[in-house]
Amino acid sequence: MTVFLDDPVRYSLSFGDGELDLNALLGESLSLSFKGEIICIHCGRQTRRSFHQGYCYRCFSSLAQCDLCIMKPEQCHYHEGTCREPEWALSHCMQDHIVYLANGSGVKVGITRKTQIPTRWIDQGAIQALPILKVQSRFQAGLAEVAIKAYVSDRTSWQKMLKGRVDPVDLKGWRDRLLDQTLEQITDIRERFGEDAVEILDDGEALDIRFPVLEYPTKVKSFNLDKNPKVTGVLQGIKGQYLIFDGGVINIRKYGGYVVELRKN
Repeated sequence: MTVFLDDPVRYSLSFGDGELDLNALLGESLSLSFKGEIICIHCGRQTRRSFHQGYCYRCFSSLAQCDLCIMKPEQCHYHEGTCREPEWALSHCMQDHIVYLANGSGVKVGITRKTQIPTRWIDQGAIQALPILKVQSRFQAGLAEVAIKAYVSDRTSWQKMLKGRVDPVDLKGWRDRLLDQTLEQITDIRERFGEDAVEILDDGEALDIRFPVLEYPTKVKSFNLDKNPKVTGVLQGIKGQYLIFDGGVINIRKYGGYVVELRKN
């Protein structure tokens, strides 16, 4: 799903060459049907199984964007000369990254390319987010994240996030405490990569995000298109990368490359 920061967030879904305004479908009874075909989102080949949210196995096992270090950036091996795609890494990993705090199911730490703000926060269903560090590469961001997650989670509880029972917190207070607790590790990163490698963002304001949700579920049941290829129900909301129906939720990003049909009932 494509997102645009507004009040509330605006969502659209790509279908072929067009975009479908999902906010306009809130309150409508819809059917989402998997047609039994999966197309790799990178090479366009048909595949029997989706890997890493939309890739065929060949792309999954060869592309840098599917390597383990994308999930664990502190394990980046670009400097060892073993990156799967050095040119891709230069344009994606060896760029300015932001270490941030977000509140989607409680306070968590995360990282993203500077150009992915605020999209990353919206995709995670955060109701608040605050940048706390700017670094020069994904590797450095991963090292900083490892230090900070010794004191705060690096994960979002998607079930709690979708129930909407999340209270606002003082992210600036969290930032000040966490940066004080990890000062030694941040100093080590600067000594290793240079004084300019880490910029402390101590004057930023938290961003508040509101999502288009008519009603949050009290219990979260997840639809699985591989087990049941048809989802039906009234669209009650959109949060993160989830569609919230009256009978359950579905993570749209999980089904990247799936050929589906969406229609009103």
